[in-house]
Amino acid sequence: MSVVEQIKDALNTVRPSLQADGGDVEFVSYAEDNGVLSLKLKGACGACPMAQMTLKQGIEQFVRQQVPEVSEVVGV
Repeated sequence: MSVVEQIKDALNTVRPSLQADGGDVEFVSYAEDNGVLSLKLKGACGACPMAQMTLKQGIEQFVRQQVPEVSEVVGV
């Protein structure tokens, strides 16, 4: 399984929690050279004042545990 497929599987695991609050997450890109994963928070999550915390302390932490190749998650 490729790194991108692993990332998408991990995102599918956290997606129901985001959707329960009216939001979602979209895979944008993964840079293999530096391990940076770019995501877009959508719906209620995109406008939420806690979006950065959700991205860094929630999604990034989980994805990095599941896919060690990911060094950082950034929002776009």
